[in-house]
Amino acid sequence: MTVSVFDLFSIGIGPSSSHTVGPMRAAFSFATALADAGHLNATTRVWAQLFGSLGATGHGHGSGPAVLWGLEGEDPETVNTTTAPRRAAEIVATGRLSLLGVHEIAFDPDTDLVLHRRQSLPFHPNGMTFTAYAGTEVLLARTYYSIGGGFVLDDDGSGAPELIPDPTPVPYPFRTATELLEHCRVNDLRVSDVMLANECARQPEPDVREELLAIWRVMAQCVENGSATPGVLPGGLKVRRRAADLHARLITDAGRFRDEIDPLAAMDWVTLWALAVNEENASGGRVVTAPTNGAAGIIPAVLHYAVTFVPETDDDAIVRFLLVAGAIGAVYQQTASISGAEVGCQGEVGTACSMAAGALAEILGGSPQQVENAAEIGMEHHLGLTCDPVGGLVQIPCIERNAVGSVKAITAARLALYGDGRHTVSLDKVIKTMMETGADMKVKYKETSRGGLAVNIVEC
Repeated sequence: MTVSVFDLFSIGIGPSSSHTVGPMRAAFSFATALADAGHLNATTRVWAQLFGSLGATGHGHGSGPAVLWGLEGEDPETVNTTTAPRRAAEIVATGRLSLLGVHEIAFDPDTDLVLHRRQSLPFHPNGMTFTAYAGTEVLLARTYYSIGGGFVLDDDGSGAPELIPDPTPVPYPFRTATELLEHCRVNDLRVSDVMLANECARQPEPDVREELLAIWRVMAQCVENGSATPGVLPGGLKVRRRAADLHARLITDAGRFRDEIDPLAAMDWVTLWALAVNEENASGGRVVTAPTNGAAGIIPAVLHYAVTFVPETDDDAIVRFLLVAGAIGAVYQQTASISGAEVGCQGEVGTACSMAAGALAEILGGSPQQVENAAEIGMEHHLGLTCDPVGGLVQIPCIERNAVGSVKAITAARLALYGDGRHTVSLDKVIKTMMETGADMKVKYKETSRGGLAVNIVEC
């Protein structure tokens, strides 16, 4: 296994894992490489270029500020979401940037940070190049690719860049869902047992559990923040934040109708929790990439559903939920793509729905076969979903799409539990289909804001 659950669930900032978190990590990596090569103090200029989907929608996704923060040494997990925007504005206003916070250089965003709207690099739509100069002399040049979920590949020119496998030997290595199920069958294990054993090869079990519960706490805080914050989202579309109003209404209705039974009340809460997370993401707040920022609301919403409405969902169940979701996400990351710029939103919301469906199925008592079936259903009914953000912002249709994807995940889990795990289309087959569909999809529907809803609504 090359992907850890902690790679798929990382704490960062909005609005995009591939367009905000990825560029920040790439910029930080470049500045660090510059220092490691002994060139930092000699640097007089850094030229950053963003290509493909990054260039096309970088303005709406906050890619520019993310690059500035990364060059100054900030990390997505710890960057102050309140002061960072002010620092980016200060860099633009003064024309001065401090590499890794220790070496100040002149920086003109108009010429030193270029977003190429219709040029792409060969390996992946989310490509970036960074070049450092001492006067006119090139000190260092690097190319990076943000492949979704905050994962960044460094292209050293030796061939197609790829994820470097974790060298830690694990007891149950797997790339595909078939391999994962075989480990479960041969060893009489749940999916969460397999993933936990692999994680424990890297660190002690108490640490694994505590880190997963810490991730859950960040998810829960994000929901709380989003549920309490009214107003309008930034970016110019004037999208109204709805989670706070919906939360207030659900609280009122719960009291008013406490003696009546609304069979869909739980779904209203699921909708609220998903909206809350993605409104926080759209505003640049602290979120958990799960497995991307654009789809960050689905897993927290479905896990909140389990904690609130499923009896005996304790800390152990929360840990198992996240382990199963991580195992399914690892299959997608290793055999396909979670990048909207590469395969459309089916790779983001579809993958998150698949992960949440499988995770919910296990903690509801499902067998490994039913878990796999639930994950397959979750993706199958997102096949062909385009990524067409209006104005290049992670707002329309992204926020509502998470709410709908959360309800789909719950439906998929429950549907799988009514079966015995046997089904016609395997998870591996539907993942392969998703990749093929993404390859056939026109570029304008893959996070470029040049097709679909992005060009068919009237902006006010």
